[in-house]
Amino acid sequence: MTEAELKKHLDEAEKSPKQIAAAVSGLGDKVLRYRPSPEKWCILEILGHLADAEVINAYRIRQMLADKDPVIAPIDQDAWAKHLGYLESSVPELIALYGLNRHATLQLLRRIKAADLEKSAYHPELKKSLTVADMVERLAAHGPNHLGQIERLKKQAR
Repeated sequence: MTEAELKKHLDEAEKSPKQIAAAVSGLGDKVLRYRPSPEKWCILEILGHLADAEVINAYRIRQMLADKDPVIAPIDQDAWAKHLGYLESSVPELIALYGLNRHATLQLLRRIKAADLEKSAYHPELKKSLTVADMVERLAAHGPNHLGQIERLKKQAR
């Protein structure tokens, strides 16, 4: 990944919390909790997922940058959504957590050296190593993916 590509990905990743906040602003409880099917997430669960994913990604990136031969702890995102109280969480708190943790991770990533992008950790779910560069690309894509999901749910709920 070139420095220009890194900057582009980080700039994209920085936009996401504001875009997500704007997308859910003023939504009523009915829309926030609408599910297209029982096994699919509602908007409130997506927000909880985004907030927790930032904590997870922040930790994983720090492992890659600082630890020797780290192994990523796998998670079951559906179990997290089911058991961690996403439906009892407030939208402003989830948005704030997402934004603050994303900001802290981006600040860290803007300080790293080019060689740090090749540092890695083994991901047992994927059965391969991921680099910091891979994680940067994932950060840039994660928010927009869920923004699209939120927009589809808003339309379906109305």
